[in-house]
Amino acid sequence: MFFFLLIGVLLTLSSTSWFSAWAGLELNLLAFIPLITSKNNLYHSESALSYFLIQALGSALLIFSASLLLINTSFFLLIISISLFLKMGAAPFHFWFPKIMEGLNWPQTFILMTIQKLAPMFLISYLSFNFLCSSLISLITTLSAIVGALGGLNQTKLRKLMAFSSINHMAWMFSAILMNHSSWILYFTFYFFMTFSIIILFFHLKTFFFTQLLNLSTTPLYLKMSLSISLLSLGGLPPFSGFFPKWLLIQEMISYKHYFFLFILLTSALITLYFYLRMLYPLMVLSVPQMKKKNLSLKSPLPLQTTTTFLNLFCLLMPSMFFLL
Repeated sequence: MFFFLLIGVLLTLSSTSWFSAWAGLELNLLAFIPLITSKNNLYHSESALSYFLIQALGSALLIFSASLLLINTSFFLLIISISLFLKMGAAPFHFWFPKIMEGLNWPQTFILMTIQKLAPMFLISYLSFNFLCSSLISLITTLSAIVGALGGLNQTKLRKLMAFSSINHMAWMFSAILMNHSSWILYFTFYFFMTFSIIILFFHLKTFFFTQLLNLSTTPLYLKMSLSISLLSLGGLPPFSGFFPKWLLIQEMISYKHYFFLFILLTSALITLYFYLRMLYPLMVLSVPQMKKKNLSLKSPLPLQTTTTFLNLFCLLMPSMFFLL
């Protein structure tokens, strides 16, 4: 099913017509539903049904827009953009995204936050040349930055918090689409690896709630440092790798004189960094005695720690690499 999911993404990316793009999106949807319905998920049937209904609504809007092509081309592109934003879960069409994230395991949440957004994001970048579509992208950028930052403040569930974090990062990608298409691809690549470094640690530690972070106080220090570095990197704190794409986007926004978007995005980035620090506080400061035996799977995290540390500190090596070249 994962292979067919990737085939659906590649079909959408390589399509030359909207019909083949729609076929790729449908193949991607039908391949992801069996991945959701895993017996290890507590609410697998509810999440699968909700995801199917939302994606079916987005596909119906995309097909409905084909009939509008005979009437008004701009309105046709506008309806297509709305259907793609609904499929991605961007604000204000984000109502389904945190709820479905809550009913998934960490591997499925990683696919939903990264791979499932790739095909609709590419199609949105194709529509950014239209004036109405670019205006809608600007509005969605502002709303996604605000909703993604404020929605994660009072969350005690890590999966919902990562969902609002993904909505906030989508705002940065939308702003990059308005300026330079290669910039959003670079940002998405870094976001993919930063999210992978966090999700694999949460999956290894089997943590889903803030209260479970208190139980990690007795875990080895190097494992807690890896999680801390990954969270700070996703928040965009220098000198970690997550700061590099944001730094490039800040420079481009200044050159394009998008000061309003830059103010909104930087303010939202500070708020998201705040709730990342909330996750680190019980992990690094508080100490809770444990009466239970330690999990034996935590005794050999060397490949895991090495991978996450390299991904989050890769940009520190880049100046030396350029010096060697």
